Amino acid sequence: MNELLRIEDLQTRFYIRDGTVNAVNGVSYSINEGEILGVVGESGCGKSVHALSIMRLIPDPPGKIESGEVWFDGQDLLTVSDEEIRQVRGGRLAMVFQDPMSSLNPAMTVGFQIEEALQLHLGMNDQQAEDRTAELLTMVGIPDASNRLDDYPHQFSGGMRQRVMIAMGLSCDPKLLIADEPTTALDVTIQAQIVDLMKRLQAELGMAVMWITHDLGVVADLAEMVNVMYAGYIVERGNVRDVFKRTRHPYTLGLLRSLPGLEADPGAELATIPGIPPDLIDLEPGCPFAARCAYANEQCWTETPVLEPTESERHTVACWRWEDIMRGAV
Repeated sequence: MNELLRIEDLQTRFYIRDGTVNAVNGVSYSINEGEILGVVGESGCGKSVHALSIMRLIPDPPGKIESGEVWFDGQDLLTVSDEEIRQVRGGRLAMVFQDPMSSLNPAMTVGFQIEEALQLHLGMNDQQAEDRTAELLTMVGIPDASNRLDDYPHQFSGGMRQRVMIAMGLSCDPKLLIADEPTTALDVTIQAQIVDLMKRLQAELGMAVMWITHDLGVVADLAEMVNVMYAGYIVERGNVRDVFKRTRHPYTLGLLRSLPGLEADPGAELATIPGIPPDLIDLEPGCPFAARCAYANEQCWTETPVLEPTESERHTVACWRWEDIMRGAV
């Protein structure tokens, strides 16, 4: 497969009254054409901020992309002009946000909001855009789509609004669709429908997908590759099966152990990761997970680990002790 997106040493900071928030700390990885990547981690670990950095949507001030390269389809998105990035966003590169009620304009019909992108990026006239919008809404499973173009966002259920957002993201046939926790506010039945819808659309359209979530079960069902993020770093990355079955980072182990199992005792307490995530303001040197890690030694407190290959070149981990953990020596 051909490489579609390559990120090199992406660093994003927020400068606030209390200090500098180190939100994204040297993130590097790539996505191939047609690949589905899951990005997982606790709230505040940098998942959404790194995606907004790719889209050049970080509010400045207080935020700033301090360094790095984001190569997409042959262009470094961090160096192109504002006009050029607007041509990329919503066209070849699209994003579905977490909360459709705050992303959709409540004062405009859903039809108008999708048609606007079609006219801007693809040069369609009014009738072409209207026909294509009805087709897109049908594609994402909205019944009687042609008669709902003049409806407003509040006239749709939460699940249907999310389908509208997906239709908007797909409107200009993107090569990469970034979905930022698109099922978080939905009940589990609707979540499953949205995930199934995305799997079907990805297979039909052949686009690459970045699915940002805290739900490891969704990633296991949907994605091929996974990035595990913690404190603005990628701490483990690889094929989903490798990362979930041959886990090498203590944080990933903690996430997996915290999942309830079908055979678990109903009265048993869920496993938890002790402690709290580090303060990202003026982040100290060393492994960011050291304070919560049962395997940490002196090196973990003083030197920040970088991603390195494990048994496979495609399975990488940022942990000084992963080989000891693998051998059961700790």
